[in-house]
Amino acid sequence: IDQDSLEYFRVQQSDVYNTIQALFEGVPIGYSHRGEGRDPAEIRIALPRGDLTWTERMASTPVPANLLPGDRGVVELGDVISVTHEVGSYPIFRRNGRFAEMVMAEMAGDFEAPIYGMLAVQEALDARPWSEAVPRPEISLYGQPASDATPTLLWEGEWEVTYVTFRDMGAAFAVAILAIYVLVVAQFGSFRVPLIILTPVPLTLIGIVFGHWLFSAAFTATSMIGFIALAGIIVRNSILLVDFIRNGAEAGEPLRETLLRAGAIRFKPILLTAIAAMIGASVILTDPIFQGLAISLLFGLVSSTLLTVLVIPAIYVLFKDASAPYVPAAKNGDD
Repeated sequence: IDQDSLEYFRVQQSDVYNTIQALFEGVPIGYSHRGEGRDPAEIRIALPRGDLTWTERMASTPVPANLLPGDRGVVELGDVISVTHEVGSYPIFRRNGRFAEMVMAEMAGDFEAPIYGMLAVQEALDARPWSEAVPRPEISLYGQPASDATPTLLWEGEWEVTYVTFRDMGAAFAVAILAIYVLVVAQFGSFRVPLIILTPVPLTLIGIVFGHWLFSAAFTATSMIGFIALAGIIVRNSILLVDFIRNGAEAGEPLRETLLRAGAIRFKPILLTAIAAMIGASVILTDPIFQGLAISLLFGLVSSTLLTVLVIPAIYVLFKDASAPYVPAAKNGDD
């Protein structure tokens, strides 16, 4: 910036800086609101990247000036600054001590989950003709690359958060299932009965998947929390049925009659439990954060409640619980 020219044309130095910043970085003029639950996008007027070089056109950009006392005028930017071209240093980026080039992007539209963008990038990489001189980069979903000898595409950001969250929740779910299995073994003294009781747990996924499809909602971390919470409710319902069946078998009742009575008598408390939980979950169905939890609880309870009273008796007959006495139904004509 030529200080003599600033004084001659009565130009404020801050006006020069603001003009240069507007030319090379653009000027924000507002924000675009993209819907509930998403950050607004900034609207910025800026020159195309191809025009961000110093030219005569850029030098003629007007700058506010006080040419005469009390009179506001303009001068050209080239009159108050001088430009020299120099070779700048090439930026070197590192990530956790390794050379890296970082590319940032955000998913939008109907497919906001990062997995869709990752799959699209992988398809684009597969479509390119790679060679020994330019090898295809390896794809790493988590953690640092093992070697710098070959290029590696490492996914981070939202995907890393999603990966770590579901990994930890999956481990917690496995521990919960194991603890339930041990408790049921201690209660019934059988290794088969816990398998029968835990069978309806995967059936909740039928309702959960259907519910997310019906609401066009993504399967989020809160959806996984709902799936884990359902395990305890479903196990309780299964225990009600199995305990009734075993008590009837110990009393000497025919197995078929016991199964029918178990479904008829225990269905009411099972249904009341499901309705109570569904009413509690319905109040957060429209919440943008906990919607996945509500969908998992609502639709998972519907599918599991209907299927539990059918699947448990069928699986019980299939396993033929060896620890409980089995009394076949009497045939017609027998004494």
